Amino acid sequence: MAGSKFIPDRGLTNRMVLTMGLLLLVYIIFIAALIVVGMPWWLVLVVVLGFAAFQYFGSDKIAMYSMGAREVTPEQAPELHAIIDRLCAMADMPKPKVAIAQTDVPNAFATGHNEKNAVVCATTGILRRLDNAELEAVLAHELSHVAHRDVMVMTIAGFLGIIAGFLTQMGLRFVAFGGGGRNNQNNPALIALAVVLVSAIVWALSFVLTRALSRYRELSADRAAAYLTGRPSALGSALTKITGDMARIPSNDLRKAEPFNAFFFTPATSKKGFSISTLFATHPPMEQRLAQLGDISRQLGQGGGPAGAVE
Repeated sequence: MAGSKFIPDRGLTNRMVLTMGLLLLVYIIFIAALIVVGMPWWLVLVVVLGFAAFQYFGSDKIAMYSMGAREVTPEQAPELHAIIDRLCAMADMPKPKVAIAQTDVPNAFATGHNEKNAVVCATTGILRRLDNAELEAVLAHELSHVAHRDVMVMTIAGFLGIIAGFLTQMGLRFVAFGGGGRNNQNNPALIALAVVLVSAIVWALSFVLTRALSRYRELSADRAAAYLTGRPSALGSALTKITGDMARIPSNDLRKAEPFNAFFFTPATSKKGFSISTLFATHPPMEQRLAQLGDISRQLGQGGGPAGAVE
């Protein structure tokens, strides 16, 4: 986040480093375990490295295509570009690409593995519903993800979960077709069980780690946007308005958007209240986000801006 005027967040940085370190350790063990139970080392490495390269360099294109988003020029979306220009000047950061997704789901997201190819996208649904102050607050939230580099970390972490699921299927097929080697041919069921067990543990660990990081990074982005714009109430208003309108969106549209919840400003779901799924949610509860914004409003109202980094 060098050079950015978004409020620094050491807590987020520490969590990203810890999450990536733990995931790296988990996947080294995962690869070793798959080799031990019978998969050729070269095949495991080829799949892992191939998926990693594809996900890392193609994540922004995948997200844009899946959401039906397209990059827009200042001539095509002058008001949207004007807000992004103003925020980037305030934050002293490079301007990302700007895109619009043709969907009534009111949301926004940032994607890209570095600042040079970062994209900030707003849906037509959110552009219709928010006023300029609310939209500016939401876009500041998304720009903070780019400045904090947590988009890149979430992209990498997300691909590891995909790898676990893919290698599980691959391992089962490998065993089913007798590829476990002479020493393993007499125990294909045992090998298959080992592959499934190891993969399930890895997937579960990856899921929990990335979900915990995702919830914290949303709170961090809310803080950064509120302090940058100086209007936490606008962000709270946008959050309340979007969450309330989400229940009016057709379920089919929400289901299409749900795979990208981790990257959205707020989850594309109409579910309310507590359920077991909230324990593994990509975003913190709206009440927690609004409470944090309320605290920031009181600080700013008392003339007490951010003093140093967030712990």
